[in-house]
Amino acid sequence: MQLTLTGKQIDVGDALRRHIEGSLSSILGKYFGSAIEAHVVVSREAHLSRAEISVRIGRGIVVNAHAAASELYAAFDAGAERVAKQLRRYKRRLRDHHGKARDAAADGELAMAYVLAPLSEDDDEDPAAADGENPEAGDAPAVIAEMSTELPHLTVGEAAMCMDLADSPVLLFRNRSHGELNLVYRRADGNIGWIDPQLDAARRHAS
Repeated sequence: MQLTLTGKQIDVGDALRRHIEGSLSSILGKYFGSAIEAHVVVSREAHLSRAEISVRIGRGIVVNAHAAASELYAAFDAGAERVAKQLRRYKRRLRDHHGKARDAAADGELAMAYVLAPLSEDDDEDPAAADGENPEAGDAPAVIAEMSTELPHLTVGEAAMCMDLADSPVLLFRNRSHGELNLVYRRADGNIGWIDPQLDAARRHAS
């Protein structure tokens, strides 16, 4: 496992690195096997220490967790326990998915992900938009960053699992059962929503 440890407003030493690497290796060995890479960011804000953990354990599977405590080691340990809890919850399904991901490795595809600047308050009163006219290209939100990301091929259950593990509010994926783009998202009531576009039978059969 390749470990990247970053400290913000705090010094990180060999003892902390050994603790983090040993803890994550133990957790992953118990519930999954091994990880490809792990990123841990530790920081201090006022009287609190914070730890953010991101572990990539397989194709399309990323586990994210974060925690805060008065002591740095306690913050990391709390975050690591959340990683363990997630892996424990999905242990069987992760192993099944790992085998399927190896078999379908050639089917992966890439998509572009963009980070947009928030709209200003003036944009809410755009007269062209109010009249139904097409706004000028310059009025579009500014692109802050763009990156390539993998568009996974998953079942709906696997997509919900991946979204939960990544602690993400939404996940776009290609539905393995019919090949079309689908979306799962976390609803305000705590349930998970699923959007599956209605397609004609011929198109679904062709896919």
